[in-house]
Amino acid sequence: MSRSFKLGVLAAAVMAAAPAAQAFEAGDFVVRAGAVHVAPDDSSDSITVGGAPLLGPGVDSRVTVDSNTQLGLRATYMFTDHLGLGVLGATPFRHNIYGGGDLPSDLKLGETKHLPPTLTLQYYPLASSSQFQPYAGIGVNYTVFFEEKTTSALSGAVATQYGIPGADTELELDDSVGVALELGMDYMLSDNFGLNAAIWWADINTDATVKVYDAAGNYAAETDEFEVELDPMVYMVGFTYTF
Repeated sequence: MSRSFKLGVLAAAVMAAAPAAQAFEAGDFVVRAGAVHVAPDDSSDSITVGGAPLLGPGVDSRVTVDSNTQLGLRATYMFTDHLGLGVLGATPFRHNIYGGGDLPSDLKLGETKHLPPTLTLQYYPLASSSQFQPYAGIGVNYTVFFEEKTTSALSGAVATQYGIPGADTELELDDSVGVALELGMDYMLSDNFGLNAAIWWADINTDATVKVYDAAGNYAAETDEFEVELDPMVYMVGFTYTF
C-alpha cells in the first residue's frame, strides 16, 4: 500500500470523525456582514404646481431613482432553534434622482441619502445540525431620508418657467414605513463561520415637495406634494458569524 494512499485514507477517516458544522440554536447571536445593493423599482406622480404641470402645459415631469451599493450589517437573535429576530442596517445609501416622464432620463434633478433599518421575524425550517440553512422573514422597514439636494438644472428650469431670476430649489422627502420580506441562506464552514446570501423586498414610498426661493432667499412657491415609490429589491452577499 503506497504512502500517499495511506495518507488519503487517514485524512478521510479524520474528516468523517470530525463534527459537522452546525447552524443556529436557541440563544445564538448571528452577525452577517457584506455588500448590500439597493435597486429601486421606482415610479412617481407627475409634478405639479397648483394642479398645473411644473414645467408648463403638456410637460409630464416625473422622477426616477438610481441604484446604490453600501456595506451592510445584520444581526439576528435566535429565541428558538427555528425562529429569530433580525435587524438590518447599513452605511447610508446615496441615490441620484433623474428625470422621468417627458424629462430626459439622464437629466439629474437632485440626490438624497437614506438609512433603511428593517426588523424581521425569521423562520429557519431545517434542523440546527444542518450545515446549509435557508430562512424566510417578514417585518417592517423604516426609511429615513436626509441630505436632500436639488441641482442647478432643476433650479434654472424653474427660474425660467416662473420668471424668478436666480431662483433656488429645495427638496423635502418624508420618511417611510412599510412591509419588508426577505429570503436568505447560510452555509456554515465551521461552528461559528459561514457564507451568506439574501434578498429583500421593501415597500418604500415617500411624499416629496420641491420648494422655490428667490435670489434673496425668500420663499416664492412650492410644488404640490407628489408620491415617489421606490419599492426596491435589496441584495446582499457576505459572511456569517455566530456566537
